[in-house]
Amino acid sequence: MTQKKRYLLKEIAEFLALELRGDSECEIHGLGTLTGAGPTHLSFLSNKSYIDQLGTTRAGAVLVTEDFLDKCPGNALISRNPYVSFAQATSLFLPEPANAAGVHPTAVIADDVEVPASVSIAPHVVIESGVRLGEGVRIGAGCFIGAGSRLGANCRLYNGVTLYHGVSLGENVIIHSGTVIGADGFGFAFDGEKSIKIHQLGGVDIGDNVEIGAGSTIDRGAIENTVIGQGVKIDNQVQIGHNTQIGDHTVICGCTAIAGSATIGKYCVLGGASGMVGHLTIADGVQVSAMSLVSRSITEAGTYSSGTGQMKTSDWKRAIVRFQQLDSIARRVKELELLTDKNS
Repeated sequence: MTQKKRYLLKEIAEFLALELRGDSECEIHGLGTLTGAGPTHLSFLSNKSYIDQLGTTRAGAVLVTEDFLDKCPGNALISRNPYVSFAQATSLFLPEPANAAGVHPTAVIADDVEVPASVSIAPHVVIESGVRLGEGVRIGAGCFIGAGSRLGANCRLYNGVTLYHGVSLGENVIIHSGTVIGADGFGFAFDGEKSIKIHQLGGVDIGDNVEIGAGSTIDRGAIENTVIGQGVKIDNQVQIGHNTQIGDHTVICGCTAIAGSATIGKYCVLGGASGMVGHLTIADGVQVSAMSLVSRSITEAGTYSSGTGQMKTSDWKRAIVRFQQLDSIARRVKELELLTDKNS
């Protein structure tokens, strides 16, 4: 379906492959929440906690499951997963890119770089020798692409992205502003007096359909490449150390820091501001809670947490005192157990 700003509800139903109940000619101009939507908006219900809002919504149509269809006051699109359907519908209302195909005259491009006619290169872009660009690539203003890097078809780099040399992007990769990929990993050897730099000789390989948020950094490998798998989603301000391997469809939330040579499985989720010590492994299907530290390898799928929960400062201070006393308490308990055993 060609992107436009208005659709008939039957067109959206066809695009999403969903069953429609109600007026197929209802015109939809945009998306909205249950409370904020008007008669020309499409909304969704994915959490039953908002069922009361469904009954009073003014939305022109709502994405709902079969279970809540009778609570919908108007037009409905029946979905097994309304949130996923809503995510798919957002693509219909995405504004067309302002930068049309072509190369801005201020761009500096090495002579050996072939630029397909479908590629868009904005002002002040620098592209070094040996770079390969796929069809439909869009490169925002002020981006830098280092020697020998590769961008697959339909990649999009927003303004100010830096790709060092030897970075490889698959197809449909999106990288937001301020992100740096392929900088040196933090590698040094201490000789007793000073730190000797370990030059980083690897690269970075990023799979298809990866999205990387603003201000994130992914370091190049020391010897072998840092690898980001297919469909991985990386939030803003994430640090990924050298030689890290991230499995397909894993999600890394904002401000997370992953040390070098970590291995993370497929379909994992690392919550915001979490951390992972280097040289550890996380199995497939692991979820790490926000602000947790992964300090040893995780070998089984499941949800893992560390740290302490929120409490009043006065209570937290008392808890810290008790925590510092745990070792002496444990010794006293052991002595009491030995004494009890002798007397029994």
